Amino acid sequence: MEAKELLEIVVKAADSKKAQKIVALDVSQVSGIADYFVIMQGMNNRQLGAIVEAIDEAAHLKGVEVGKGIEGQPDSGWVLIDLGDIIVSVFDEDTRLRYNLEKLWNDAPILNLSEWVSE
Repeated sequence: MEAKELLEIVVKAADSKKAQKIVALDVSQVSGIADYFVIMQGMNNRQLGAIVEAIDEAAHLKGVEVGKGIEGQPDSGWVLIDLGDIIVSVFDEDTRLRYNLEKLWNDAPILNLSEWVSE
């Protein structure tokens, strides 16, 4: 599966659980770690867990095993999902503001996700 296809699956799964402020950065030219970083937030620990679970299940249905690629717990405010070519960070609002990954990777283009998320 190509990274762009998996990106769509991730974004749609997160959106299905009402993830907020979903941002995808194309880091393929600025990082050897991954092709895309996806950053989003939830309103509370329960929602963070639901978002992570939805992404894990959607990836699994497409044959992408996440398994031990999930780091952190919802109650910590940040869960990282390593999907190989895509790294997903699911934050609570305060933790997202504290780490400000968008600023850290500000030389990476932001992708337009409007086709994949509801208004």
